[in-house]
Amino acid sequence: MTVLIIGGSGFLGSQLVRQARSAAHTTIATYATKPGDAAPTEWRRLDLRDADRLDAVLAEVNPSVVINASSGGADWAVTARGPVRLAIVAAKRGIRLVHVSSDAVFSGVGRALYDESCLPSPVTPYGAAKAAAETGVLAVYPEAVVARTSLIVGDGDSEHERLVHRLATGAFDGALFTDEFRCPVHVTDLAAALLELASSDASGIHHIAGPDTLSRYEFGVLVAERDGLETARLPQGTRATSGLPGALDVRLDSRATQRRLRTTLRGARQFIRNATT
Repeated sequence: MTVLIIGGSGFLGSQLVRQARSAAHTTIATYATKPGDAAPTEWRRLDLRDADRLDAVLAEVNPSVVINASSGGADWAVTARGPVRLAIVAAKRGIRLVHVSSDAVFSGVGRALYDESCLPSPVTPYGAAKAAAETGVLAVYPEAVVARTSLIVGDGDSEHERLVHRLATGAFDGALFTDEFRCPVHVTDLAAALLELASSDASGIHHIAGPDTLSRYEFGVLVAERDGLETARLPQGTRATSGLPGALDVRLDSRATQRRLRTTLRGARQFIRNATT
């Protein structure tokens, strides 16, 4: 099939490109500023704020499926409105759509374990933008897949792992929170799961995260031990006393999605300890 990956130059997008090409799919990837390191069949420049360009790219590529792995941070025009604009065009053209969302749509207040039936309750501008995108995408295209995920980790090359290195070496002044909990997922597992959902008849909300729950500090310790860094140098703190907005305890329950996947969503303790750098 022909796969169009929106945000193909990003961390997740690059892995999606590699796996789609490995599966012999014609793979077109988009970028906002410059192409990434992956090698799709073709690169296309695309800004999700440009409705005319978006319509033109989908008309020219005519993909079987679109996976939106783009990231615009808290920019409402990109993160909230852009995916809805994409869903409108995909629905009009009958193109299957998988939209990647985030556990940032939840507050972590009142419960810790979130399954697909839980309603968004964001506490940050980024979470609000992602929640708005989810609602809009499914409103205009109910057959689309919205895939929520957690911290996306690699084998040393994710932003979360690089932050651990910067903190351990004193290159960055900050702290790893002991009271903020997430369910990290390996980028290869996430990409494989998204491609599986793209080629299935699934629709609606799905959770794709690892089964292990770790605090930011526990995650940092695992990365430091793997990479030969001094764990004693990792600064600790709490989000509750930091004054920084953000959810504390958000654990995505991915069991329902895992039951329909061939891909095993590994826990962070497994893939971090088994990784080589």
